[in-house]
Amino acid sequence: MNDYLETDVLILGSGIAGATAALELADAGLAVTVVTRALQPEDSNTYWAQGGIIYRGEHDAPAALAADILHAGAGHSYPAAVQILAEEGPPVLKRVLLERVGVQFDRHDDGALSLALEGGHSMPRILHVADHTGQAIEVALIRALTAHPKVTLLTGHTGVDLLTPSHHALNRLAVYERRSCVGAYLFEQATGQVKRCLARATILATGGLGQIFLRTTNPAGSRGDGVAMAQRAQARVINMEFVQFHPTTFYHVAAPNLLISEAVRGAGARLVDANGEPFMQRYAPEWKDLAPRDVVARSIRQEMLARDLTHVYLDLRSTVPESEIMQHFPTIRSSLLPYGVDIVKDLVPVVPAAHYQCGGVWVDAWGKTTIRQLYAVGEVSCTGVHGANRLASTSLLEGLVWGSRAAHDIARHLPPGLTIAPDGIPPWRDDGLDEPDPALISQDMSAIKHIMWNYVGLARTARRLDRALSELYHLETEIESFYRTSRLADGLIGLRNAVRTAILVASAAWQNKRSMGAHYRE
Repeated sequence: MNDYLETDVLILGSGIAGATAALELADAGLAVTVVTRALQPEDSNTYWAQGGIIYRGEHDAPAALAADILHAGAGHSYPAAVQILAEEGPPVLKRVLLERVGVQFDRHDDGALSLALEGGHSMPRILHVADHTGQAIEVALIRALTAHPKVTLLTGHTGVDLLTPSHHALNRLAVYERRSCVGAYLFEQATGQVKRCLARATILATGGLGQIFLRTTNPAGSRGDGVAMAQRAQARVINMEFVQFHPTTFYHVAAPNLLISEAVRGAGARLVDANGEPFMQRYAPEWKDLAPRDVVARSIRQEMLARDLTHVYLDLRSTVPESEIMQHFPTIRSSLLPYGVDIVKDLVPVVPAAHYQCGGVWVDAWGKTTIRQLYAVGEVSCTGVHGANRLASTSLLEGLVWGSRAAHDIARHLPPGLTIAPDGIPPWRDDGLDEPDPALISQDMSAIKHIMWNYVGLARTARRLDRALSELYHLETEIESFYRTSRLADGLIGLRNAVRTAILVASAAWQNKRSMGAHYRE
């Protein structure tokens, strides 16, 4: 059966959460298959994370970190989950990233780890590798996975749907059993073949959903694939209205939305107008430029609306020494130079962009979803840590901690064998006759992005949300018909997932009538 794969644990996604889970499981002796739609396993949200990852500051304590997370979460963070992150985060980081895979974080001349300050933190506690921390972490993790005999990496494979006996089993009596997951259908992009991959446990680690918005910091694959697959399998999904917008992405008509790290403001950069005058003191006098991200993003929006501006600016040139810029932000500088902006000499034009999904697939303290043998870790999940607004640099740490916790729980409780026979799940049936028209995929994705940006963006109203839902439901009907009558393609799978995820976000925003953190209603 060349369309059939079998593994102990199937992991969809290869960022810090999925890679950590894979490494811990493989070290425990289990056979792990890691799947990514990208052609290179390093290509994930983690790879593009610039700023850093929380460790432990001088005179720091779990209680101090927990207090900062709870403050940023706008009263909606789950205290039990926050406590897990605050207590277990630094030890897990030390064990996995420093000792197991050897990430070379920046250090002072005396060998001590260099700790940076970021917005919303009460003290410097952020480990970094210049301004490409995520890249350094991801490369180290993938190197360890590639060398591991118990790990199989499948690149260029897109998850189509989770396999649940209640939906897919040939034995229709399975509908009476408690819902469980036994793997996934996987689309191999190079051949067009759909494979059944059966596993004793499955982990969703598919990352975020920024690509459903017109402006985003996320890479191309961040379409909400995992959330949409989980919701179709009827897993519980919560807090979807809390989409965090990063305050500062590079603004240029010919450039992608390049992220300008939070660490830049942590180093002293200020948000200013075209004349170099700072403005954050008018909106957040206590925190100014280091206010939580939702406050900074909305402040920029208010400044743009009040002055009819297309963007504002970041000023490094007059606040951050050139030597520090060259040492800590070389990637940002080199990325902007082709567009005629030198962060050493020039003001940097910036606008907010969709950055991080605080909600997602509900999970418990061990990453378990409401479906048996299905776990979710990283941005696709909702542990409750981030509440209504994520504190800077908590995302990588949360992925690390819950990736490790999910692995440990699976290793302890994995069934002795597959819970369904291989011939109990039918091969994929592709009834589509037509090749998917790329022009239709592009147009439909553009429609989703514009609807979400204009109606479900930084500021929401009842009228905008009503319009968004009306247009998205109509669009989903058209896309489902398109999906059923066309042959599979990665873009078509992503389009189907994107419109479903957009509806989940817009519906949650419509239901929540109160402004909270990243969800702001006018």
